Amino acid sequence: MTMEQLSKDQSKTRQWEQALNLLYVNFRDYSKETLRTFNSEDIHQARVNSRKLLTLLSILDPQHTSGLYPVFKQAQKRLGKVRDADVLIESFKSRRKLAKEGSDTRTAELLEAVIKHQKDKRKTYRKKLAEDLPKLMGKDLDGLWNDFLSGQLEGLVAKRDANVVMRELEVAYEQKKKACKTIFQQGAESTEAFDALHQLRIAAKELRYTASAAAFSLNQKFHAHEEIYKNIQEQLGVINDKRVWLDTLNSIGRAELDIGKKTWNTFTSTLRAEVLDALHQNDVVHIADRTK
Repeated sequence: MTMEQLSKDQSKTRQWEQALNLLYVNFRDYSKETLRTFNSEDIHQARVNSRKLLTLLSILDPQHTSGLYPVFKQAQKRLGKVRDADVLIESFKSRRKLAKEGSDTRTAELLEAVIKHQKDKRKTYRKKLAEDLPKLMGKDLDGLWNDFLSGQLEGLVAKRDANVVMRELEVAYEQKKKACKTIFQQGAESTEAFDALHQLRIAAKELRYTASAAAFSLNQKFHAHEEIYKNIQEQLGVINDKRVWLDTLNSIGRAELDIGKKTWNTFTSTLRAEVLDALHQNDVVHIADRTK
């Protein structure tokens, strides 16, 4: 190895170390704030930074030999439970406000019941997060992290290329998109179709986060990918969120919420129509007009 090549490799390692350390510090700082106040934005940022750490670790260490990946994955899972509850509650609060403004008291009562139910769920998720997160981000994690940076990072950086990973993710995304189109030709409103769309959203998310977290090591042709796949993920996310909310309502059940049958049927029908409208309005996977 020439001195020039050695210098280049060391510079590349430093880039990775700086990027990883920034995400690690952000994850720890936002996690500490989360445990202090459970502020929704802190939870979101802690989750985003853990997701980016998982992305970079997947590029460098796909076999997860460092022991770091399961720790951040568990943290992301706990943070995600609280974050998803936050998003649902805020969305239903907005709906409740509109229902009250429209003097639709029955729908407002239904939404209030769902909000109360989800707040109770969120208490459970927050309690679990408060129990688990300090254990996950303690001295043991610092030890694993420092060992990874000083012992494994340089060797892994020399072997792995984020550009190759991006290309692999692009191929996987296109394969999932093709599978979606095939399923949608048979029926766009089936469980199988929604599941395929969910998998496509995950593939788009992987591309978005890889383009973002590994931007410093990617070729120019990939620099626009974060915005491209963010847009795709957001479109598919609207469909997924509304579908999850409908599934959540059905899993709770009308009896548990003590809501009249007519009010329940009207609201769930409205939400179901919103799911289908979002599905047919997306421009990621074309769906034939159902009125034809």
